[in-house]
Amino acid sequence: MIDRDQIVGEDELNAYVDGELPADRRTAVEAWLATHPDDAAKVSAWRKQAELIRARYGAVADEIPPQRFNVNRLTRRSYGAVAAAAAVIAAFVAGGVLGWTVRGVEIARPSDLTRFTADALDAYRLYVVEVRHPVEVPGDQRPHLDAWLSKRVGSPLHAPELDKVGLKLVGGRLLPGPTGPTAFFMYETPSGERFTLYCGRTGDRDTALRYTTGPQNAAYYWVDGDLAYVLSGPPERDKLHAIAQAAYDQMDRRTTPEQGG
Repeated sequence: MIDRDQIVGEDELNAYVDGELPADRRTAVEAWLATHPDDAAKVSAWRKQAELIRARYGAVADEIPPQRFNVNRLTRRSYGAVAAAAAVIAAFVAGGVLGWTVRGVEIARPSDLTRFTADALDAYRLYVVEVRHPVEVPGDQRPHLDAWLSKRVGSPLHAPELDKVGLKLVGGRLLPGPTGPTAFFMYETPSGERFTLYCGRTGDRDTALRYTTGPQNAAYYWVDGDLAYVLSGPPERDKLHAIAQAAYDQMDRRTTPEQGG
């Protein structure tokens, strides 16, 4: 009979790589790896990937996540009286800001696209450093990922194929955005360099590719139809432009046949 206590699963292998394995299981895992070369190779590959990510994005990992990406906020299902009161206060403040003038100059509220792009840059910095849980749905489930995010965002979405520019789809997740539910796709090069595509509905007009920068990264953004897209990555403008152009060409609805309902 097989002793189940001696069987090592992938969750424990992940915890071993991250140094989060309980002391009483570490010896068992090391014994398992000594007799299971496939798992030992897997652990070695994970460690190498973690080292590459830490080397490139270590400074980003130390940043404090923006409040709008607070885990408690992302996982709450109901808001209650406190949230309702906060919404009333926020509406009151927003109304005051919109109507405020200083010596005849109105204080303008940032456009949806400006806020959308800022959120995309923040989301990139928050998730790009994750080794074990960078996405909710892995890239090998692309049809499910596309269907799920399309339904939640409210428009047809397709994770672009970026193999020709050296990127593999890691997967995706659903995030809250300034204009509603937003899709987040992550891609990775063989060396561990990561890029993300953030997309959701917007009321802004169509735009061609535009470039912007953040504290640790940069992005190209555009609007096509009722959807805004932000392709974020390391601040290497030429490389980022080539990737954004490849995504833009696939997302452009003017060249994509309409889907049936």
